[in-house]
Amino acid sequence: MIELVHLEKRYGNAVPLTDVNAVINDGDVISIIGPSGTGKSTLIRCIDMLERPTSGEIILDGENICARGYDVTKARRKMGMVFQSFNLFGHLNVIENIMQAQIDILGRSKSEAYETGVELLRRVGLVNKQDNYPDELSGGQKQRVAIARTLAMDPEVILFDEPTSALDPTMVGEVQSVIRNLTDTDKTMLIVTHELNFARAVCSRVFYMDQGGIYEDGTPDQIFGNPQRDRTRRFIRQLRVLELKVDGPDFDFMGAGTEIDGYCLHNNVSSRAKYGIKLAFEELACNILKPVLACTPVLITVEHSEKHDSTEVTATYGGERFDPAQSEDDFSYSVLQSVVGGLSYHYDAEAEQSNAIRILI
Repeated sequence: MIELVHLEKRYGNAVPLTDVNAVINDGDVISIIGPSGTGKSTLIRCIDMLERPTSGEIILDGENICARGYDVTKARRKMGMVFQSFNLFGHLNVIENIMQAQIDILGRSKSEAYETGVELLRRVGLVNKQDNYPDELSGGQKQRVAIARTLAMDPEVILFDEPTSALDPTMVGEVQSVIRNLTDTDKTMLIVTHELNFARAVCSRVFYMDQGGIYEDGTPDQIFGNPQRDRTRRFIRQLRVLELKVDGPDFDFMGAGTEIDGYCLHNNVSSRAKYGIKLAFEELACNILKPVLACTPVLITVEHSEKHDSTEVTATYGGERFDPAQSEDDFSYSVLQSVVGGLSYHYDAEAEQSNAIRILI
């Protein structure tokens, strides 16, 4: 079992990991997903101690491997890393690449290391390439050799850092197939990946990383089918977001219109959807919610999914209940209803933003 306790990693002013806490159980297969720059690779490099955390603890089988004086080679014998860039030795052929660490670190004889290497090459479908050198292999073949090399060390935990990101799209499937087959071995695996369909198919848990940590942790069905938090939902559904905070009657409405135009242009929003977005913004901000703006700001959020060609506009605001259906501006509300695909209102007195209008374009 691995436990992460208040883990932090800093690089000067950059802080990719802040207060990361998680328990990774034996046999877990965890996909680590999220936007670029959210600390996914940093996390697994810290777990393998290729990067030393700035603070916090990593408890491996009851021992804090970050503790002063701890021999990190002891932890690394239990963990293997598969890198996106393969990291094969160019001067060694395939079987020698797999044998070398077995002999140097595990103390195996050459014959034992050779037999193990051949068996693992057979497992990844490359036994006929054992005498080839890395520069004679395709990217997918190199990565399969790298996986075999990692398996040869009998790790309890395997860490994959974007194992298919450096591959031609035609070669991704062969590497994914090998990783998928490894899920039957009961090994603990953490897989940093941007291939969401693959992540959903192979994993038992998903870490969605954002804002310097594990923003949401759940099963594949939860994370991919019913995410509980906004950033997860936006990432999974590939939503592009525009937020406009209307803070009073003197708000720059013309400037907001320009922002909407730019957002629609950069996200391939159709002319029909663009018209709906602008109409929803104008009717809400300029007319229907005018009484609200005298008391509290209104946050208008546009979420567009190019993948599903769908757009949602929400308006949230605090204060007393204000249902747009009961607005004095009946005309604007009727216009809005007639143009959009759906309109609903919700009030939650306990929420900071107690009023919420949801519009489907």
